[in-house]
Amino acid sequence: MFSFIQLQADTLANAASNVVVEKVATTNNEISVLEFIFKGGFFLIPIAILLFYTFYVIIERYLYINKKAKVDPLLMRDVKDHLTSGNFELARSITERTNTASGNVIKEGITLIGRPIAEIESNMDRAADIEIAEMEQHLGQLGLIAGIAPTLGFIGTISGVIKIFYSISVTENISIGNISGGLYEKMISSGSGLIVGIIAYSAYHLLNGKIDNYALKVQKQILEFVNIIQKA
Repeated sequence: MFSFIQLQADTLANAASNVVVEKVATTNNEISVLEFIFKGGFFLIPIAILLFYTFYVIIERYLYINKKAKVDPLLMRDVKDHLTSGNFELARSITERTNTASGNVIKEGITLIGRPIAEIESNMDRAADIEIAEMEQHLGQLGLIAGIAPTLGFIGTISGVIKIFYSISVTENISIGNISGGLYEKMISSGSGLIVGIIAYSAYHLLNGKIDNYALKVQKQILEFVNIIQKA
C-alpha cells in the first residue's frame, strides 16, 4: 500500500514538473509585437514608408479641407443685406474675412456684378471647380497607395516562399517547422500591406465624401447668390 501511494506521488510530481517545463518553454518562445513585425523582411521598409506618408497626407488634407470647406450660415445673409443696400465693397470684404472656399466663390460673383447673369454664374462655377480641385490635391496618391501597398506585401510573401523552397532544395529538409516557420514570417508583409492599403482606401473615400458634400453646398450658395442679384 505504501509503495502504491509513493508511486502515485512520484507520478504527480513528474506531471507537475512537465507542466512547469512546458510553461517555461512557452514563455521563452513568446516574442514582442515589434520583433514579430520585423520578421516580415525587407519589403516591410517601403510598406512602413507608405504608412507614414499615408498618415501625413490624411492629416494634412483633413485639416485643409476642414478649414476651406466651412460654410458660414450667416455669410449669405450678411452679403444679401449689403448688396440690397448697395454696399458692394463691404459685401466683398465680408467674403474675404471668412478665408474659405465658399467666400472666394461668392467674392467672384460680387466682383462681376453688372455683367450678364449667365456670365456671373459661369465664373462662380469655375471658381468653385478650382476650390474643389485644390481640396482634391494629393488624394490621388492615397488611391495609388491603396493599390501599391497590398501588392508590395504580396511580393514580399512570394519572395519568402521562393526562399523557403530554395532552402528545401539545398538542405533537403521538408519538415513542417521549416516550411511553416518561414512562411508565417513572410505572411506578415502581406498583412502589413493590406492594413496600409485599407487605411489609404478608407481615407481616400472619406475625404472625397467631405469634398462632395462641400460641392453640393456651394452649388446651393451660387443659386442663392444669383437669386439675390436678380432681385436687387
